[in-house]
Amino acid sequence: MSFLHTVVAFIVALGVLIVVHEYGHYLVARWCNVRVLRFSVGFGRPLATWRLGSDATEWVIAAIPFGGYVKMLDEREGPVKERDAHRAFNRQSVWRRCLIVSAGPAFNFLFAIALYAGLYMHGLPEARPVLAAPATGTLAHAAGFAAGDTVRTIEGEAIATWQDLRWRVLQGALQREALRFEVSRAGGSIAMHVLDLRRYPSEEVESDTMERIGMGLFRPPLAPVIGRVVPGGPAERAGLRAEDRVAQAGGKVITTWEQLVQTIRAHPGEVLKLVVERGGASISIDVLPEAATENGQRIGRIGAAPSIPASETERIVVRVSYGPLDSLVKATAKTWDISIFSLKMLGKMLIGEVSWKHLSGPVTIADYAGQSAQLGWLAYATFLALISISLGVLNLLPIPLLDGGHLMYYSVEIIKGSPVSERAMELGQRVGLALLLVVMAFAFYNDLNRLFSG
Repeated sequence: MSFLHTVVAFIVALGVLIVVHEYGHYLVARWCNVRVLRFSVGFGRPLATWRLGSDATEWVIAAIPFGGYVKMLDEREGPVKERDAHRAFNRQSVWRRCLIVSAGPAFNFLFAIALYAGLYMHGLPEARPVLAAPATGTLAHAAGFAAGDTVRTIEGEAIATWQDLRWRVLQGALQREALRFEVSRAGGSIAMHVLDLRRYPSEEVESDTMERIGMGLFRPPLAPVIGRVVPGGPAERAGLRAEDRVAQAGGKVITTWEQLVQTIRAHPGEVLKLVVERGGASISIDVLPEAATENGQRIGRIGAAPSIPASETERIVVRVSYGPLDSLVKATAKTWDISIFSLKMLGKMLIGEVSWKHLSGPVTIADYAGQSAQLGWLAYATFLALISISLGVLNLLPIPLLDGGHLMYYSVEIIKGSPVSERAMELGQRVGLALLLVVMAFAFYNDLNRLFSG
């Protein structure tokens, strides 16, 4: 994956999400007959400017892409002609101001719902919720799960895919619940298991939660034949192709895909010599696995997927799609669940139950943008939906400078019957700025830590 590819994917994602958020403010302001002076994507020096509409609104693309704003007519920011005073933001009722301010985050949530609904209607090939053998001593092993168990329901809720399973277990781990599973065993019988997560430490709720619990995705034994290479990845750069059969890796004879994976994982950042069978001939290829960190360990990856026979594909992959109404309902529920989960994670960070290392900054988000774009438009759309939800949740936090901070002021105004004083707002802005700087510092530190640790 090239640096340019990552930068472009990141900038496109930022641009789309900023436009969605700010357009919410803009559209509702226009509905409320508030004059919009400027719609800016980015901050700082304008790179391009257009004046459009009856109000001659400035549409601006600015130099610093980390955000945007909608500037409205406001008597607190400059003189306003008497004929336009009724269109000033500060002259609107508190309820209208609340509506305009909340529209930005609301549009982020609506955008995520639209993306998820489209993905549900399109249909996604996903892994079936079939479990591998749990490691001895794990919670899954203690609960009685076995290799080949297919999860049917959790707490009575139908589970159709591995992502459904992972999401529900992640929620249970965060809430420290005891979850009841109904599974179909390899022989066809039905069994019930209780996965007790009441003592699972909340600070360990992260990307490797399933592995810590002992719930791994079942993988059938596959031949070491490459089915697909990731564009721009180490495998493609080295010259590997689909249908190549790897006979040796690092001097070792390779007979299964799992052996190949383990050998690659053991050589992060080291040149690995492969012997590949292609078209009846043996070819020697040197590949340099990219270094990555998983469960605190440095591993290697080359960006290649196995060739899976059709019979095995039907066993482990399911294509899930829904009608328009069901897709909309499921998309709304998913957006709600992710929003609530994000708030719970933030709450547990504040009280020290979850580590601040889970905060991500622009470097990590850019990395994910590049990786998801590399995997195709379905993965990129899913990434956009997730980040849009995060942006909506973040902006609703009651921190001055954010939309949630303004809503907090308006709530006080509704209760006391008069606006918050200029002095109180000024102090709030300073506190809000300090809080945001602290959060940004943590996020940037985490980015650097992930970057230098691979």
